[in-house]
Amino acid sequence: MVRKIRAKLVLRLRAEGFSGRQIAAQGMSRHSVAAVIEAADREGVGWDDIADLDEVAVYARLFPGRGEHESVHAQPDWPVVHRELARVGVTLKLLHGEYVDRCHAEGSTAMGYDRFCKNYSQHVLVAGAASRVSHKAGQSVEVDWSGPTMSLTDPVSGQGRRVFLFVGALPFSRYAFVEPTLDMRQDTWLRAHATMFAWFGGSVPRIVPDNLKTGVIKHPAEGEVVLNDAYRELAAHYSAAVLPGRVRKPKDKASVENTVGNIATWVIAGLRDRRFATLAELRAAIYERVEAYNAEPFQKRPGSRQAVFEVEEKPLLRPLPTVPFEISRWTYGRRVQRNGHVVWEKNFYSVPYAHIGRSVDLRVTDTTLEVYAGQQRLTSHLLAPPGVVNEYRTHDADLPEGPRYRQWDAARVREWAGRVGEHALTVVNRIFESVPVDEQGLDAALAVLRLTQRYSAARVDAACRIALTRVRSPRYAHLRPILDSGQDQPGWGRPDPETAGPFASAGYVRGADYYGGAQ
Repeated sequence: MVRKIRAKLVLRLRAEGFSGRQIAAQGMSRHSVAAVIEAADREGVGWDDIADLDEVAVYARLFPGRGEHESVHAQPDWPVVHRELARVGVTLKLLHGEYVDRCHAEGSTAMGYDRFCKNYSQHVLVAGAASRVSHKAGQSVEVDWSGPTMSLTDPVSGQGRRVFLFVGALPFSRYAFVEPTLDMRQDTWLRAHATMFAWFGGSVPRIVPDNLKTGVIKHPAEGEVVLNDAYRELAAHYSAAVLPGRVRKPKDKASVENTVGNIATWVIAGLRDRRFATLAELRAAIYERVEAYNAEPFQKRPGSRQAVFEVEEKPLLRPLPTVPFEISRWTYGRRVQRNGHVVWEKNFYSVPYAHIGRSVDLRVTDTTLEVYAGQQRLTSHLLAPPGVVNEYRTHDADLPEGPRYRQWDAARVREWAGRVGEHALTVVNRIFESVPVDEQGLDAALAVLRLTQRYSAARVDAACRIALTRVRSPRYAHLRPILDSGQDQPGWGRPDPETAGPFASAGYVRGADYYGGAQ
């Protein structure tokens, strides 16, 4: 084709003294070389006239109007097509169909779908924009831990502490987020997600992580991905789906992988000469560097990550939930005790009495404790303050009516002790006197009174009488040996005169000869 003639090369070689045959030996036909030389002579153009022009300009000067033609097809508004293609569910096929309908309504000629796609690709190249075919705006975010890490330095001892970097990136705009953390535990992973969505000012329907154990339990080659409950709850809170990348397929989250490399330069290398003593100080410096990274102009397209995000992607993000996400921990297989309560960190929380003796699961947040049987939530309680133990949190609706299921307190325990006997009441009173808070003595007092389930009340009261002569505040450990050995029984320790021999009361005594050394 004549359009492929390298006219500038031909004129340069001609100026250097090459003949037409020698120029054609460089990979062009003799007819093409002759056409260029003839056009140059006709137009009076030499090498000095076109030395500073590019190939396209030289060809246009030698062959004005040649190869140019006006398309018979109606041209779409390509910037509008590019903008619409960023919206959810919009495809080139859909936009081409709408374009064809408009052309039919206007009586103009519409181009085919293949030409429509090629012309859109050409528009993307000319405009220096990113194609919308691979990624949609506001549809996904890719997250991962950065391999390179940073550190905090103790100003007194000079010792360093490792800091990990959580990285998130929106594939469409390449807008990035970085959060420093002191560990990579599950609650830290979840908090970083919540902070990331707050940084973006919205959420997306797809979260693409790696197959790390803090989020993904199992990712088989075929079958359903199994997430842990806490990560699944976070996704549900933001109305998102977690779609982990395939194992050993980094291209499934290429955006964040690329961002991790850039962050190593912009953040880690950019702050390498600074020392940080606190995580808050380091976080502020990292946020500043990330903002500069997002504002840096693209090299191969106009604008920046910040500009594309603010103009094209942020308006399409989902609004954040009105209620902030609470980090939760799950504990499985806790048994409901006979008193209708389940234990968490030495405190007691009521469960509906129908589940007494069964195993339940606990979901614990910073403020609440929820009890689940499978997928069904049975009840919830405000979490006891840190440092408090032996506290009962009971809902009246969880327990049936009747004294058997009343909440245990000091008054009820003393009432029970009074029915056992006066000595048992004295033991219980002294137990409560020995602790600063009555609730701390409940378990010890109940352990004493529950001895009546094995022994009679009279024997327990007698054992309390004996123990009080030995210890000021007896406990279960003092009473149980007395009852097991029968020390509370009448006549314990005295021999029976009917069965004892004549020397039963005297025992065995060595004679004087033994102590005198006689042989």
